Amino acid sequence: MKFKELYKNKWVRFSFWTVLYILWVIWIQNPWWLFGLIVIFDSFITKRVKWAFWKQNIKEGQKPNILLDWLDALIFAIIVVGFIINIFFFRAFKIPSSSMESSLMTGDYLFVGNLAYGPRMPETPISIPFVHNIIPGTNRESYSTLLQFDYKRLKGFGKVERDDYVVFNFPHGDTVLVQAPADDYYTHVRHNGREYTEKMFGPIKVRPVDKKDHYVKRCVAIAGDSLQVVDGDVYVNGEKQKEYPGIQSTYYVVTNGSAINPKILHDLGINPNETWFNAEISAYPSLALTKEQYEKISHLGNVDSIARNIDVYPPDYPDSYLMLFPFIEETQWTRDNYGPLWVPAKGATIELNYMNIALYGRAIQVYEGNDLQITEDGYLINGEVATSYTFKMDYYFMMGDNRHNSLDSRYWGFVPEDHIVGRPALIWFSTESGERFPKNIRWKRLMKICRDQ
Repeated sequence: MKFKELYKNKWVRFSFWTVLYILWVIWIQNPWWLFGLIVIFDSFITKRVKWAFWKQNIKEGQKPNILLDWLDALIFAIIVVGFIINIFFFRAFKIPSSSMESSLMTGDYLFVGNLAYGPRMPETPISIPFVHNIIPGTNRESYSTLLQFDYKRLKGFGKVERDDYVVFNFPHGDTVLVQAPADDYYTHVRHNGREYTEKMFGPIKVRPVDKKDHYVKRCVAIAGDSLQVVDGDVYVNGEKQKEYPGIQSTYYVVTNGSAINPKILHDLGINPNETWFNAEISAYPSLALTKEQYEKISHLGNVDSIARNIDVYPPDYPDSYLMLFPFIEETQWTRDNYGPLWVPAKGATIELNYMNIALYGRAIQVYEGNDLQITEDGYLINGEVATSYTFKMDYYFMMGDNRHNSLDSRYWGFVPEDHIVGRPALIWFSTESGERFPKNIRWKRLMKICRDQ
């Protein structure tokens, strides 16, 4: 008997879908969903309830209702694509900035794999399908917080590893300025004060974790690691990070007076629209280059010298410490000479002191939901005197491959595990700014598998 003929048997179909459904319930670890077996049994065996009430029973010679056909297609798309695929398997994502050039480029459209680290169950389930947090063309939220669930992640293929590309919710995105939604609210407050910031750029909106904006960076350190940046190079647990081809540094490039031919820059993978040549000093003060691009640029006939830009302390501008996490002057850290610092790990305990509160206070209070108070006599956590704290979650330190043009963990701190979304899997489309269609399509990047290199 052929499989197609066998599958026509109602008991075979019922058994097949029952097994799949039970395996799914085991995966999501929620036994309440077992009541769904009643629907499956009735759908295949008893057929007392018309669960798909919108479907048409078309008799011979009768014309189908076009509106009901469209409704059927829409419901299928919402359930299969908007719910099942988007939550458990893949979600779409567009690279919004050049922070990962030239590994992942501005204008890349990605499929992000949710199974890589385990699908995260929706914490804000009442939401418009296919829309993340804002209704397109408006400034209104696409979700409601009337129903909120606790963080829960299903089993996946693995965990976040060092040097992985990772898509995550922006940790500081819990508070958003309506007039400047792409800005970091807390950076504005540190520089300008809360009252002035909200008066100039407000009002503010508060977002739950799963509705914060999406970022993509490279995970340079995982929970329990000790990280340090020395003269622009990343060291983890005392070992230098592998030199991936896509990692960029900025260079001070001096020419003989003429700018580099834009076609040469384009052929090297450098967007001429994102470069600046200062004719007064005959130089590119900050040209972002990979190691390969550096070698080729340095051999051009009109290039006299090329030197890597390294931030040192003290910087040229006051209050620079307000830009870099943990926002205290005592660290004397810069973008290129940063740390050392330890990345929090679940179950690990720290002593509470001035430096640790600066580094881990937001994790204790905001990400792990404790009431933290600093008094003259010490520290109170949830109203009780505390001299130490044990972390409930793992954390990660993220950096962009474009090291001098990336809003990353150096500016806002650690990424909690409940903010992790998934791993870039495939570039299905890519466009280049400054070009017209179809010249703006990067054909070589279409259907390209994302690799951490």
